[in-house]
Parts: sequence; C-alpha cells; structure tokens
Amino acid sequence: QVQLVESGGGMVLAGDSLRLSCAASGRTFSSFPMAWFRQAPGKEREFVAGIETASTGTYYAESVKGRFTISRDDAKNTLYLQMNSLRPEDTAVYYCAANTVGNAYDSTWAYGYWGQGTQVTVSS
Repeated sequence: QVQLVESGGGMVLAGDSLRLSCAASGRTFSSFPMAWFRQAPGKEREFVAGIETASTGTYYAESVKGRFTISRDDAKNTLYLQMNSLRPEDTAVYYCAANTVGNAYDSTWAYGYWGQGTQVTVSS
C-alpha cells in the first residue's frame, strides 16, 4: 500500500505560480513512476505530467508543456509539480498517483494508488 497526500493548492490569479506537493508513505516511493492528473468539473480526469523512477524521464501534456515542471525527491518521499504562468483553464482538482503497471504513463488505469486531490483555482 502507498498513501499519497497532496498539498499546496489554492486560489491564484492568472499568471501566478503554485507548487504542489505529494507526500508518500507506505511502500517504497522510489520504486514507482509517478504522475499528476487533474479533473475539472464536468470533465474526465486528464494526465498532466509524469516522472520515471530515479527521475530518468519526464512527460507532459501539451497544454502544460513549458509552464509546469514535475520533480521528485526520493529521500523525502515527495513528488512536486511547479506550475507557472497559470491560466483559468488550469482550474481543477489535482491528484498525484503512483504507477503500478510500469508503462502507459498517461492513462489513469495504470495508476493503482491515488491521493485525495487538492483544488487549484485560477481566476482571470
């Protein structure tokens, strides 16, 4: 079992920045590829960014590429998402997730462990 707890969400203005954190406990955090997903009201949960074990690779949705940066600190069992130049369309609940399949990094079905989510609201 892996327990994931997100933090760092809030209400900001367009153009502002936020850093989300995801604290992990339980099984070895470092052994899992990790990702951030988000879900806006009335929409399906969508992939935002992913990171391989040992930070050997990162992946981003086109909509956030160049603005968001995913990182991990395995010594602290923590996943991060630095979000810059935020836009109103980034408004959503953001979830961190641990990949239990090992591939399909942008598919929700590949992730067996999820946090409870943190709300990000961006106003214009």
